[in-house]
Amino acid sequence: MHKKILFCATVDYHFKLFHLPFMEWLKEHGWEIHLAANGDMDLPFVDEKYNLPIARSPFKTRNLEAYNLLKKIIDDNDFSIIDCHTPVGGVLARMAARDARKKGTKIIYTAHGFHFCSGAPLINWFIYYPIEKWLARLTDCLITINEEDYRLANEHHFKAGRIEQIHGVGVDTERFKPVDIKRKQMFREAYGYNSDDFILFYAAEFNKNKNQRLLIEVLSLIKKDVPEAKLILAGEGKFLDDCRKLAKDVGVETMIDFLGYRGDIDNLLKLADVAVATSKREGLPVNILEAMATGLPVIATDNRGHRELIVNDKNGWIIEDGNAYQFANKIKLISKENHLKTLLGTNGRQLILKKYSTSKILEVKSSLYKSYIVEGEDAVWAIP
Repeated sequence: MHKKILFCATVDYHFKLFHLPFMEWLKEHGWEIHLAANGDMDLPFVDEKYNLPIARSPFKTRNLEAYNLLKKIIDDNDFSIIDCHTPVGGVLARMAARDARKKGTKIIYTAHGFHFCSGAPLINWFIYYPIEKWLARLTDCLITINEEDYRLANEHHFKAGRIEQIHGVGVDTERFKPVDIKRKQMFREAYGYNSDDFILFYAAEFNKNKNQRLLIEVLSLIKKDVPEAKLILAGEGKFLDDCRKLAKDVGVETMIDFLGYRGDIDNLLKLADVAVATSKREGLPVNILEAMATGLPVIATDNRGHRELIVNDKNGWIIEDGNAYQFANKIKLISKENHLKTLLGTNGRQLILKKYSTSKILEVKSSLYKSYIVEGEDAVWAIP
């Protein structure tokens, strides 16, 4: 059987960030790979790429144009599988693939974190919940990446052909790995940091959800007790200038480095002491996975994605209700206890190797794909 797959998401950058190892695996196993998303990025392993005018907001009228183009692409091709991601990309692809699905195309949708969840605004339940529940009927395999979403989809009787949980998109444990003291100091010297700096690291877009303001407030609480603290913030976004102003207002601007977008997160993690995260909502955060793989302890706010990865006193701490004082106290504690920092970081690395490495995720996803393909003959699938 000719193995032909269409990947779909809102933006093509999503695939560069999260899916290249799996696309490479598919290519090595004889798949023809098509990709539909907004953007003109040149991606490896892709045989055919379609630039669609998809908008992030589900209410933009240009999504209708994107839907029509996507439906034509699907109708003109005999795809074995359509693998869709992101909320809007997932909606458009599943709607556009209804006819193809009746002819045997399998539809896989990965929910990278439902917008409706425990603690989510009520409006999210009104808008996103009924859409996702209805679209589950057009889905052969719904993949969730955390336990809470998996439980929610089952408890609310989402009628997908099957519901699976996969532990994220995988983290490269060779690229993201601990370094010894000598190598750490080399990285610090190369980036202009001192050996006695106590470095906190957070990589995230500057937006309301990621909530970097809380970290700046925390820094103001520890500046007397941990004067050697340095906060490295990598990322861009509309809240960046607001955070710069806040840092100046509370007198910690010299303790923070705003780096903007970076492509060297692996090196920056290697020079850090602790990873911090203050987001209000996460599916399964890649930045935390990468930090744990690098052997860093993690201090993070309470949400489903962080709870999935962090166990108090084992590999870090969860801070409830965005409590800046509790957050500050944990930073002060670990800054004075080097053995604790090492223990928590080692435990985190072991967890990644056990469940979340790229090799582990490839093993699980490849098994799932193989269940939909019968080698050497036409496969016939019943529509649930």
